[in-house]
Amino acid sequence: MFKTFETELAGRKLVLETGKMAGLANGSVLVRYGETVVIVNATASKEPRDGIDFFPLSVDYEEKLYSVGKIPGGYLKREGKPADKAILVSRAIDRPLRPLFPKDFRNDVCVVATVLSVEPDNSPEVAAMIGASAALSISDIPFGGPTAAVNVGYVDDCIVINPTLEEREKSRLTLTVAGTKEKIAMIEAGADEIPDDIMLAAIKAAHTQIQKLCDFISDMKAEVGKPKFEYKSFEVDHDVYEEIEKEFAERMYKDVQAVDKEVRDANMDKLAEDVTAYFVEKYGEEVAEEKKTDIADSLYKLEKRSVRKMILEEQKRPDGRKIDEIRALSCEVGLLPRVHGSALFTRGQTQVLSVATLGMVSEEQELDGIDEETSKRYIHHYNFPSYSVGEARPSRGPGRREVGHGALAEKALVPVIPSAEEFPYAIRVVSEVLSSNGSTSQASICGSTLALMDAGVPIKRPVAGISTGLVTDENAPNHYIMLTDIQGLEDFFGDMDFKVGGTEKGITAIQVDIKIDGLTYDIIEEAFERTRVARKYILEEIMLKQIDKPRDDVSKYAPSIINTTINVDKIRDVIGPGGKMINKIIGETGVKIDIEEDGRVFIYSNDTENGKKALKMIEDIAKDVEAGEIVEGTVTRIMPFGAFIEVPGGKEGLLHISKISKERVEKVEDVLKVGDVVTVKVYEIDDQGRINLTKKDIEEPTINDED
Repeated sequence: MFKTFETELAGRKLVLETGKMAGLANGSVLVRYGETVVIVNATASKEPRDGIDFFPLSVDYEEKLYSVGKIPGGYLKREGKPADKAILVSRAIDRPLRPLFPKDFRNDVCVVATVLSVEPDNSPEVAAMIGASAALSISDIPFGGPTAAVNVGYVDDCIVINPTLEEREKSRLTLTVAGTKEKIAMIEAGADEIPDDIMLAAIKAAHTQIQKLCDFISDMKAEVGKPKFEYKSFEVDHDVYEEIEKEFAERMYKDVQAVDKEVRDANMDKLAEDVTAYFVEKYGEEVAEEKKTDIADSLYKLEKRSVRKMILEEQKRPDGRKIDEIRALSCEVGLLPRVHGSALFTRGQTQVLSVATLGMVSEEQELDGIDEETSKRYIHHYNFPSYSVGEARPSRGPGRREVGHGALAEKALVPVIPSAEEFPYAIRVVSEVLSSNGSTSQASICGSTLALMDAGVPIKRPVAGISTGLVTDENAPNHYIMLTDIQGLEDFFGDMDFKVGGTEKGITAIQVDIKIDGLTYDIIEEAFERTRVARKYILEEIMLKQIDKPRDDVSKYAPSIINTTINVDKIRDVIGPGGKMINKIIGETGVKIDIEEDGRVFIYSNDTENGKKALKMIEDIAKDVEAGEIVEGTVTRIMPFGAFIEVPGGKEGLLHISKISKERVEKVEDVLKVGDVVTVKVYEIDDQGRINLTKKDIEEPTINDED
């Protein structure tokens, strides 16, 4: 049955429709936000997937270029693999939904959000996040929602919900918040050094709108929602767990406290072997084999409970640190001799090598998506090879996690990158994770800041990143312990990974992942304070003691830049017909040249003299000669009555035979030939713009006899 539900969001109509399209999906909602339209479909398999120990949820945000009236580029003329932006939105939709499914649920669930139409003022990402929650809520899929989401901007010192395109262009904040009616479930932000208190106020303002949307979706669910289907539970076998806990809890508690990750992993492997041997000896091989999965699940549960108990009851961490203590830190710069900038940042057993490369402005990345943004000049890539966690897997290119971590580090650094006018380079930083034991994305922020400074990029201020974790008491949610600088084990068994990047002045990026139903304002406020203190320590005590400011000059292996500005009307002359003139300059000097539409010219060269030569050639072409000016020119044609000479600006002037010399010249060929470079004076530019030259009126230079 077709039903329509309508409300208002940020002063614009929000309409959810169901029952008209995609009738075979478990849940389907068409979202109309202004003229932005997104359809979200949720489906679930009838049976659980065999042989897995996790909930198999997949979320896809599909950008269709027809939604903005574009035909895809390339040979196939159809959408290919998702753009990075689409992957990031998929992750943002996933994160608040995943904790609200039953922990023992193993059926495949797919959520697909397809963008059908885009009005620039109304975000399709927000429409997709609201639609995903609504589709799951009204479906028969077990789901503990609803959730909702909004964007927040900070324009002219005011917090703005779901800013329009014009407001987004002026905003100092790009914040997405998702949550339930009670708590915050997801935060994603890029910010221009926003103070903690303003960020918290923006999150609270977002939650006010989220609560209204959750009520709206709940009303929709009450009217058209299906009963949730029953599913096969994959809860850990209680009897097996009880026996393992009784026999091995003390040993688990001791073995999990190894400071070194490799030692701890070896302890867990040995414990698993001994538990299996115990069951074989007591019940026989056949029973032990039957209970193989239950034994593995029970060991995981026991390890998790041991770690959480240690933290909650003793305020003790597996590696012995205090709850607000940062792991051992070190960094160095300039490791790689021929790259433009490099840095190694190490935090405990997490280690990241960041490498900066400078290129021409024209080498910025082009973006082919549904956004207004068409290119970006600063690019950050993050790689996470299998050897970083001691595993043997072939590389298959970056996955969603790598794209997400790279984007987070990029967001953190964009606010401090100098403008193209200040520093006319395209900039790429690649962070290679060499060793991972938690918080590699935050190590990438620190390492990339150092690499940029090593490359001579005049960043406004250095940026550092740190992550806090959370362990909450399942029986008393208000009892929790927050951990500064979480390692892998604490992330794995904890309830939160709250990543914050920023400068001494404020926050530049946030990404929050949680495994519980949400965060209170108090938790968020404490996380901001913890990360602010930690960032300050990392910057002042570690990073700035290694390199306290950007290097004065770029690397000798980076292209040097000479820039000038020419009259816009002269761009065509500098380029020449079919690029003839600019290709001639490049061929003679070996430089690379970028010319912008506003007349800015950037000359990139590894040889200073060649760069200066190219600059002179360009300035000569772009220059308009004036009467009375003495210039150099090249003879292009010889005629009986004189010679035509190409002067700066690319125009020809006439040097009449009578103006060649004070002495009588019988034939022009006697004194000049094509290709000669001569010094002439512009003695007249007539009403028709014709240039007349003289050579005989130039005074002879004075000769000093002493020389």
